[in-house]
Amino acid sequence: MIKVGMGYDVHQLASGKPLLIGGVKVSSSKGSVGHSDGDALSHAITDAILGALGLGDIGLFFPSDDETWRGADSRIFLIEAVKMISDKGYMLNNVDSTVILQSPKLQKYIPLIKKSLAQTLLIKQANINIKATTTDKLGVIGEGLGWACMAVVSVKKIIQ
Repeated sequence: MIKVGMGYDVHQLASGKPLLIGGVKVSSSKGSVGHSDGDALSHAITDAILGALGLGDIGLFFPSDDETWRGADSRIFLIEAVKMISDKGYMLNNVDSTVILQSPKLQKYIPLIKKSLAQTLLIKQANINIKATTTDKLGVIGEGLGWACMAVVSVKKIIQ
């Protein structure tokens, strides 16, 4: 059996903050504002995994009003989600994602992000796809006030 889940996350951008995408620090004049490290890609993938498993969303497991997660490395959320996949008798098959960010351009970072995610998710880089796009200067993303990520994952039942 194959199941699919989707995830979405959006964060504000502000000067003086780091910009982490899939666990990789991206050089930028603005970074992500969040309760944890603000890594919207990791959050979207975590949500997609939880959705595929029918477990709700990231806020149920890692609520933003819980001080435990203040400043936390979002890869922790991914690691826990991968454990949940295994606990339910599934394995992660693939990830397809889109980062929506006006600036900076991400093309040179995509191989690093894929490598980071592959290590964290325990799957091959070939099973991870990262796309980057802008909003052509439209809306809060286009004005550089925020960024967003979308992700779709598939999990497959482990034959036992």
